[in-house]
Amino acid sequence: MINWTVKSIRDAVNSGSMTAVSIVEESIRRIDEKDADIGAFLEVFRNSSIASAQEIDARHAAGENNLPLAGVPIAIKDNMLMMGEVSSAGSKMLQTYRASYTATVVARLQAAGAIIIGRTNMDEFAMGSSTETSAFKHTKNPIDLTKIPGGSSGGSAAAVAAGMVPASLGSDTGGSIRQPASLCGIVGMKPTYGRVSRYGVVALASSLDQIGPFATTVKDAALILSIIEGKDPHDATSVVLDAVTVAPAAVSMNGVRVGVPKEYFVDGMDENVSALVRSTIERMKHAGAEIVDISLPLSPYALAAYYIIQPAEASSNLARFDGMRYGERGEGTIEESYRSARGAGFGAETKRRIMLGTFILSAGYYDAYYKKAIAVRAALKMEFDAAFKHVDVIVGPTSPVVAWDIGAKMNDPVAMYLADVFTVSANIVGIPGISVPCGTAHGLPVGLQILGKGFDDQSVLNVAAAVEELMK
Repeated sequence: MINWTVKSIRDAVNSGSMTAVSIVEESIRRIDEKDADIGAFLEVFRNSSIASAQEIDARHAAGENNLPLAGVPIAIKDNMLMMGEVSSAGSKMLQTYRASYTATVVARLQAAGAIIIGRTNMDEFAMGSSTETSAFKHTKNPIDLTKIPGGSSGGSAAAVAAGMVPASLGSDTGGSIRQPASLCGIVGMKPTYGRVSRYGVVALASSLDQIGPFATTVKDAALILSIIEGKDPHDATSVVLDAVTVAPAAVSMNGVRVGVPKEYFVDGMDENVSALVRSTIERMKHAGAEIVDISLPLSPYALAAYYIIQPAEASSNLARFDGMRYGERGEGTIEESYRSARGAGFGAETKRRIMLGTFILSAGYYDAYYKKAIAVRAALKMEFDAAFKHVDVIVGPTSPVVAWDIGAKMNDPVAMYLADVFTVSANIVGIPGISVPCGTAHGLPVGLQILGKGFDDQSVLNVAAAVEELMK
């Protein structure tokens, strides 16, 4: 079997040395072999994926041998619509909902020759950091089945980490791609807000959500991003790009100014994680990078601002799931039906955040909480803009800890929220970020987070590729 990477599979199918059908059959075989223990998938599209692979093979036979993702099996998070398939967003509220159209990111993958192999488990409506709030199952970390895979895109991360697919898509609202990538030991990227269309993705917090790739290599992540990015007329927040993403070629640290915020090494984080990340930064220095100590004094306020903005937007976005417009309808009068549908359809964490958001937006509290959080957001953006005048990228730990035991933090939501302490800033200010593996602590993966200027995703990928090379 060829290397299980996006590029290797694409090249093999385009050259004719492998068929798309054989690749899909291998992916399904791996899922059947491994996923009973891991629980990454909610559904495998067996029939449609084979049919799609047959179509790719027919196109190759007709002389079409340059599809950028020919025959590559890719898994999509359960909040991304694919026409005719269930898209439940990990919730009982949508467990029977079948999409009437296809998300732009999914359509672009398919047009490039990718095979959508199935939908992956996630925290309900992407609210969680461990994939334990899913209404359907707990996903386990392939590195250690007693640990969580991270969240909310834990199923997508686990599917790649276990080798069931070479790449997958996740969504990142406060770290939901980067954090599980770190905990599962793979590459995960959140692009600049607006670089990738959100059309056809179940919204959590519309000013924070962004879709991005999981892969085993930085070059594969860059390749997937190059396919899904770009202006979409269906999403007014998407933008026309000045330059498209390309696979990193010259992986050099020479002359790269790397900012290291003192606020990204905090009391309470795992000392082994801290030491490993600092060691990686030292290796970057020896490879020619200029290490610049910087300060982002507003960083400690980012998590608090996030957990005001995100629940407020979630409360608004999830109002449509009332059992009448979307979701299973309850019995009784309109009020009784509404209460019944939302009471039974939503899980505990979703209810918690809806109530928080509704409270934040209510009369008398909007000014006290939401407007202040928006002010912090603006100030935080200015702080990052100022930092990027002196450095090319900013680095630090992706997560303050390694993957924890399943169930360990489910009864302590604040401890769960703190897992996102280093990732939420990128969403608040809309900049790109990536997590790349940088070793292990306690026998579990640790990720290095690399942040860049808005729409300078290419520099982030280039530095990530250089770090990847250093770690070999």
